Amino acid sequence: MDSSGTDSAKELHVGLDSTTEEEYATQSKLLQEFMSIPTIDKAWIFNSDSGTQAMVAMSQPNLLANKRRKFMLSAHISKEESSNQSVNFHWAPFPVEMTGASAFVPSPSGLKLLVIRNPENESPTKFEIWSLSQLDKEFYIPQKVHGSVYVDGWFEGISWNSDETRVAYVAEEPSRPKPTFDHLGYYKKENSLDKDIGSWKGQGDWEDEWGEAYAGKKQPALFVIDVDSGEVEHIKGVPRSISVGQVVWSPNSNGSAQYLVFAGWLGDKRKLGLKHCYNRPCAIYAIRCTEPKDDANEAFPIHNLTKSISSGFSPRFSKDGKFLLFLSAKAAVDSGAHCSTESLHKISWPSGGKLPESTNIVDVIEVMNCPEDGCFPGLYVTGLLSDPWLSDGHTLILSSYWRSCRVILSLNLISGELSRVSPTDSDYSWSVLALDGDNVVAVSSSPVSVPEIKYGKKVLDPSGKPSWHWSNTQKPIFKCSEKVTSGLSSLQFKILNIPVSNVSECLTEGAKRPFEAIYVSSSKTKENGKCDPLVVVLHGGPHTVAPCSFSKQLAYLSSIGYSLLIVNYRGSLGFGEDALQSLPGKIGSQDVNDVLSAVDHAVEMGLADPCRVTVLGGSHGGFLTTHLIGQAPDKFVAAAARNPVCNIASMVGITDIPDWCFFEAYGDQTHYTEAPSPEDMSLFHQISPISHISKVKTPTLFLLGTMDLRVPISNGFQYVRALKEKGVEVKALVFPSDNHPLDRPQTDYESFLNIAIWFNKYCKL
Repeated sequence: MDSSGTDSAKELHVGLDSTTEEEYATQSKLLQEFMSIPTIDKAWIFNSDSGTQAMVAMSQPNLLANKRRKFMLSAHISKEESSNQSVNFHWAPFPVEMTGASAFVPSPSGLKLLVIRNPENESPTKFEIWSLSQLDKEFYIPQKVHGSVYVDGWFEGISWNSDETRVAYVAEEPSRPKPTFDHLGYYKKENSLDKDIGSWKGQGDWEDEWGEAYAGKKQPALFVIDVDSGEVEHIKGVPRSISVGQVVWSPNSNGSAQYLVFAGWLGDKRKLGLKHCYNRPCAIYAIRCTEPKDDANEAFPIHNLTKSISSGFSPRFSKDGKFLLFLSAKAAVDSGAHCSTESLHKISWPSGGKLPESTNIVDVIEVMNCPEDGCFPGLYVTGLLSDPWLSDGHTLILSSYWRSCRVILSLNLISGELSRVSPTDSDYSWSVLALDGDNVVAVSSSPVSVPEIKYGKKVLDPSGKPSWHWSNTQKPIFKCSEKVTSGLSSLQFKILNIPVSNVSECLTEGAKRPFEAIYVSSSKTKENGKCDPLVVVLHGGPHTVAPCSFSKQLAYLSSIGYSLLIVNYRGSLGFGEDALQSLPGKIGSQDVNDVLSAVDHAVEMGLADPCRVTVLGGSHGGFLTTHLIGQAPDKFVAAAARNPVCNIASMVGITDIPDWCFFEAYGDQTHYTEAPSPEDMSLFHQISPISHISKVKTPTLFLLGTMDLRVPISNGFQYVRALKEKGVEVKALVFPSDNHPLDRPQTDYESFLNIAIWFNKYCKL
């Protein structure tokens, strides 16, 4: 792998001087070792007569194939009686690669494994049912039944029923028939008996798609497969105006009718981009599932269970089946922010199986506007485990952002008590993977430590209050190379509180409070006392967050001699709704000033050399990057922008999220229109980085994806050409097969190889 990476780098950079070419060769070897670190994706726990078993789904880049290699690792868990001794995961000697698998979902008992293989062309979708030692069933579902199964983590919903005989899932509805013309160009009727001596398909009516990351995805629909016969049923009764996702089965009790419960998004007017956009109205729906005694052609009515709230998703039934819990992004839908503080709600589920005309929605966790220091900052979950309950049936375990960290929380639905499950004194990020009775299997990492499996044992204090004793697994799930281990061992990090500059009276209390930045640096003492060069890292959104978790790409930059300042400016998730909503209407000013305040704060603390500061950001982070080099032209010695927003005026008519342009520019939803006025366009230009281009002199690297539907490539190209016209040193890398995240393995690899060498050049490393 090392040598092939080196050869690839040399081919890409023919014509460079020998010193630069040697740097590409050297850096590519180290970068490959960081990029090969596996990612822990999911886990399942099963208890049987033979003990407790764990299955962990992992993935790793396959650079040559330009895909992610998926594999499964199993373990037997032995639990020591003494809480002071660590739990032992007896890992299988080798993982099993799931070649070509789009998704794999164990049944609730762990006795069956569903493997789905989506085609890359017009071939059928393949379903495999595996038992403990063999392949039991294999079914091929042709395109006339449905297209690819959704495995995207949002529309995705693959759910076994309780007796493990059927699986409900979401797949692309078959395409509508296209017109056919014969060799003379005459239209052919659908059931024409004319001899076919040559024909061709027309295009037919254009259909809207769901935007970025959903190219070709138009109509997610609901299906059920019988795992014994392979018979597939397209669930009737769901109108085409609703795109479905996240399906689960209702409890099966007392012989009552069983329902499929799912989230649904309306797409009757326009399908605005959905990826990372929680401000799209959605609801929880239910539809009765057909039984053998039912007429196969009968369509049951669909029930909207959440009519009184603008958003509902991630439905989960309680263990006793008495209520249905769901998340809501109503704060995002009602305000217009693409992501916002979430809330949690529940509704009662009828024991007889007959759904009422209306439901009473009970608030479980409401939107938190202005959290007190050190207190719960609000809910930022975006999804729940398929089975998130402890054995008592009323305690929910979930992961959520808490300022610049991700934490695990426990919520008692009877008492309403919310508490931290992950250690309160940890600045690491924690995510729950699975539950083992009352114990928690989690993954923990930091900017300077790779992900590790942790096991939390529930213990009770004398008053009966629960807490969790955390231990490492005696044998880690994977080992890093010596170079990676050595590079990480000399790093340290801390979270900085950055005071808000120029606090005005018009700000809400939450918006006046300090924001945070994660500072990563070498722990080695410098002989000359000088600071390492600094990379200011800016997340996108703007309403997302950069947590204290491991990033292979950023760890690589740290290991080659850079300190990092990862800024969670006001508007980020995890700090309460007041702070988040302070940014819309002020992008290009408030967020820019927050970043400059963070850099100045680091310099004043002696953490950064003001003469060697660089900046790196993607999407809205790229918007900030290009703003900063225009508004503070002497501050940064080099910059790198990944699919940046450079000109909102040229973006608004071609992006999949034009509403984002209006909301972030004006701070409300009332101005949005598909036909912007001259006044709109003037404001869009005024708040864009392109308006400051005359002042830019910072050498800047651009990384652009041709398939980007969110910030189409023309946006970046305009800025690149304008810099070239000015004589500013600029370099652009274009990735023809990649979209907005630029996360395909080869793209990711080549991007950060070039970022490192670009920064090295101007920081004199």
